[in-house]
Amino acid sequence: MTDGADESQRRSSANRNSKSSGNVDESKRATLKRFAAAGAATPFARLGGREEDAGRSDARDAIVGYLASMPGAHFSKLRDDLSLGTGETQHHVERLVSDRVVVSRRDGDYRRFYPADRFSPFEQVALGYLRRTTPRGMMLELLREPAATGAALAESLSVSQATVSNHAGELESAGLLSREDGYSLNRPETLITLVVRYADSFDAETAAFAAEADDLLQYDP
Repeated sequence: MTDGADESQRRSSANRNSKSSGNVDESKRATLKRFAAAGAATPFARLGGREEDAGRSDARDAIVGYLASMPGAHFSKLRDDLSLGTGETQHHVERLVSDRVVVSRRDGDYRRFYPADRFSPFEQVALGYLRRTTPRGMMLELLREPAATGAALAESLSVSQATVSNHAGELESAGLLSREDGYSLNRPETLITLVVRYADSFDAETAAFAAEADDLLQYDP
């Protein structure tokens, strides 16, 4: 292959990479703007705001908007869904926590984030476990069938009874479940309210549950 052909191929490859990068950048900007618009319109977005933040980028408002629709998201999901860098996410999140716009709670290996002054400790813990696939499935099934046994839960979720038992122990320690007489959810009405309110931020199964939850919901605190 001639030098001219090599140069042409290099230019073609560079153009493709540039277009690909441009698409990624455009996608990132669109994502940030979508959540930033929601964040800027959120009442708690400006709480504790600092004077030097007046000209800040969309990133911080995007985090606020994202957490308004997906409370309990952990750091990595927040970073990845907004297409932000690790350092960038950490910088903005720490500022929001410092300004008391956002609060965080340690959940095992995760650090989860919530809008400040929006949720009780019980609700924060519940949202954290609802963001885990198997505990969420267990809670949904127990909301549907309060008398469900460990064996029934295992069959419904296609997991082992040992897995159900382990997660039940975690839910009990977290104050979400009682195992005194079978499995019994604590404050089921509050759990249903959270599931219905944020159903679209979980998965299709949760959204389907929410669409049929009117008969289960007894009050809206």
